[in-house]
Amino acid sequence: MTDHEVKGSCLCRKVSYVIRGDLGIFQYCHCSRCRKFTGSAFAANLLVSPADFQWLTGESYVGRYTPGGVRHFATGFCKVCGSSLPWLAQSGKTVVIPAGTLDEDPQIRPIQNIYCASQAVWYTQPGFLPEHDELPPKKP
Repeated sequence: MTDHEVKGSCLCRKVSYVIRGDLGIFQYCHCSRCRKFTGSAFAANLLVSPADFQWLTGESYVGRYTPGGVRHFATGFCKVCGSSLPWLAQSGKTVVIPAGTLDEDPQIRPIQNIYCASQAVWYTQPGFLPEHDELPPKKP
């Protein structure tokens, strides 16, 4: 946990927000809903108190989707560029912040993986893969 200010935004920058105070929990979620929404192997999310979250610009551009029959999942997105955006949990007690929308280093790191029983069968931990600072060199 840390206590400072971090800003975030969508890809087109029409929507921006700030987190002030306790940055809460940072975790990776491997559930099938998070994978579908992110189009990736997992979602990287911060969980913060609604009291520590504020929209700065473009709140009218924020869309929400809540699948039927779920208790803890929804999505937030920019109606212009489609980027993931923060969303208020149905309990009203937590705002889920997609970490990829942060514009600054939150000064905290992920502490856990959740719903690992649902992880993609094709998932390979990043540490086992080659790393390149840019596009990999072309193969001959």
